[in-house]
Amino acid sequence: MVAKRVIVIGAGFAGLSAASFMAKYGWQVTLLEKHNQPGGRARQLQVNNFTFDMGPSWYWMPQVFERYFEQFNAKVTDFYELIRLDPSYIVHWHNYKLAIPANYEALLAAFESIEPGSSAQLTKFLEEAAYKYEVGINKLVHKPGLSITEFIDWDVIKGVIRLDVFTNMKAHVAKYFKDVRLQQLMEFPVLFLGAMAEQIPALYSLMNYADVKLGTWYPKHGMYQIVKAMEQVAKQQGVTIHYNQAVLSINVHNGVAASVTTANEVYTADAVIAAADYNHVEQYLLQPQWQSYSKAYWNKKLLAPSCLLYYVGLSKRLSNPIHHQLFFDADFGKHAAEIYTSKQWPTNPLFYVSTTTATDASGAPEGCENLFFLIPIAAGLSGDTEAQRTHYFELILQRFEQKIGESIKDNIIAYQSYGLANFESDYGAYKGNAYGLANTLLQTAILKPKCKSKKVKNLYYSGQLTVPGPGVPPSLISGELVAKLVHNELS
Repeated sequence: MVAKRVIVIGAGFAGLSAASFMAKYGWQVTLLEKHNQPGGRARQLQVNNFTFDMGPSWYWMPQVFERYFEQFNAKVTDFYELIRLDPSYIVHWHNYKLAIPANYEALLAAFESIEPGSSAQLTKFLEEAAYKYEVGINKLVHKPGLSITEFIDWDVIKGVIRLDVFTNMKAHVAKYFKDVRLQQLMEFPVLFLGAMAEQIPALYSLMNYADVKLGTWYPKHGMYQIVKAMEQVAKQQGVTIHYNQAVLSINVHNGVAASVTTANEVYTADAVIAAADYNHVEQYLLQPQWQSYSKAYWNKKLLAPSCLLYYVGLSKRLSNPIHHQLFFDADFGKHAAEIYTSKQWPTNPLFYVSTTTATDASGAPEGCENLFFLIPIAAGLSGDTEAQRTHYFELILQRFEQKIGESIKDNIIAYQSYGLANFESDYGAYKGNAYGLANTLLQTAILKPKCKSKKVKNLYYSGQLTVPGPGVPPSLISGELVAKLVHNELS
């Protein structure tokens, strides 16, 4: 019996995952990737002998990665070494900074020093978050989101009140903590979900459990080690990967995706899984009659932020390098409003800095430091010029130097910026978004763009604009659940 053929578009986390599972199911899999390397937003960049992870830099929910590799009879340790960070990260406010220790007892003491009684509140908060994590990760995120009947599950139904689906994250946090610094600290993880805390269901306090209890980790030699491991698994499963193959069209005949065209070749298929930007696939790879969603539909969606990124190499080591640092030394509410409400370039943004060489010297020449700066900004802004990027870099560089107590400007020997225009050109990212759709209540589960085309019988979608949502662990899960759906429906 000849194996059925599936084309997977995009070799990011979701595409690599979908391709590997399809091959495991016995399909003949061809994975087409626009760039010369796998990873999508998690590609690797080299500038002047410095090596940078281009996108994701936080390794949370290690069990999701373990589970992924176990399904291919492998372990994380077969591919890369994990290092638990301690402190997990540092947060800077105007006149205060807090290191988040890996040790829970030390964290309780740190909370108590800021707000008496808050250590007991943190334990209560995390007990609820642990329940949400268990139900959320083991039940909710593994649903394809095609019908409400998927969620007729007694554990979910009986626990719907405890899941806090209809309470927002901001109100939930305020019930436990009164100090604004602790509130911001507990709201911080949902920034990865792409909306203001008052728009995110309190269900997502499960992220706090992942942060505090499961820990913040780092794969030695960088996040790209995950990509390389997944590429290796895909090839071991028999996936054929073609790089430098930008897809130009999905060719539909009588409601069936018959083939995929690149600049070099036409690939025939029995099924197509699009793990590239959902909007780009619909608007540019399909003819209008085969598109599930209109331009007006997409325009109404609340997008997670985009960002300005800066890859910076220094000719010296910092006196006290820290792997992850969050700079909340500006108006938190104002910056959030500029991203989500007024949708304008920020006045004085919050920002984040990753210094991988604080943990692992391999990302830079000897005696040098590797820095990654990130400023969250609204998607869809105009005016992403080099002058604008330089303005913001100088602004945050000055604040960074002031907070760490040393100058670095004259030591910069590698520099590259990355912004809205790059997200659009490199990934076809809708409005230059970096993180997909915001995980608001009205954009969760069955209310997301469907992972199965409404118009084309054998066309499916995977990645951050469909279920389960943005982030690296959800992308691995997205590829898995879509592959299972394709195999069950078309085998």
